[in-house]
Amino acid sequence: MKLLHSGKVRDVYLDDSRDPADLVLVASDRLSIYDVVLPTAVPDKGAVLTQLSLWWFERLADLVPHHVISQDVPAEFAGRAVRCRRLEMLPVECIARGYLAGLGLKEYEKTGTVSGVALPPGLVEGSKLPEPIFTPTTKAAVGEHDEFMTFAEVEALVGAERAARLRELTLAVYARGAETAAAAGILVADTKLEFGLDPAGEIVLADEVLTPDSSRFWPAERWAPGGPQYSYDKQFVRDWSAGLDWDRTPPGPEVPPEVVAATRARYVEVYERLTGREWRSSS
Repeated sequence: MKLLHSGKVRDVYLDDSRDPADLVLVASDRLSIYDVVLPTAVPDKGAVLTQLSLWWFERLADLVPHHVISQDVPAEFAGRAVRCRRLEMLPVECIARGYLAGLGLKEYEKTGTVSGVALPPGLVEGSKLPEPIFTPTTKAAVGEHDEFMTFAEVEALVGAERAARLRELTLAVYARGAETAAAAGILVADTKLEFGLDPAGEIVLADEVLTPDSSRFWPAERWAPGGPQYSYDKQFVRDWSAGLDWDRTPPGPEVPPEVVAATRARYVEVYERLTGREWRSSS
């Protein structure tokens, strides 16, 4: 197989032994925050992301087609990789927000809007929004930062009809994810999705979906608007890094063992709560 691309977390290989050639998407144990890859890995992280994505893809298949073909991958990638269709990836990070947090909170505090969507005054960190909103961003290269886009900018980039469909699908996936997670006592504060086009021009859900890397998951019983929320995702590492003398540019700081262990525990716990399955490490 030929390495085509190495991203912040995933490596993409082309397997041209197949006809037509397809891709093998491998989730590493690398950890990135603020678009910077940290030098410290989190054990089992890649496998958790892959297995949770597969669980969600099954539960979303009636809403939108996905890129997964199978888990038939080389043995060294077993458990943390999928074989998938080749797509023309769309140059937009599609984000749905149901609660105010992270960069969305910072944008709201500056402008009263997120991606050009006006929000009511008086919201605080952790506030539930009146309804979920579509807040797309640019898709930055490794080491660069995503920037908020208005819907009009998405229309200019991919066309009005396709932009409307991306918004519709993003909000539909979020709604299904939020409803499913709520049954497990988990709030989905926001989630980031990626879509591509198949040869027929149909929009296909790709990459990962509703994982601790692409979403903020909060235990419903601990939700308390007005400050940082307990989270089952890498927000824990972001919060740890806030106390460092680091300007959020490469190289990132080494993560201490206790933070690594706590981060792994949160990834595993949200997998188990969502799926109802016990996590079994392959390492």
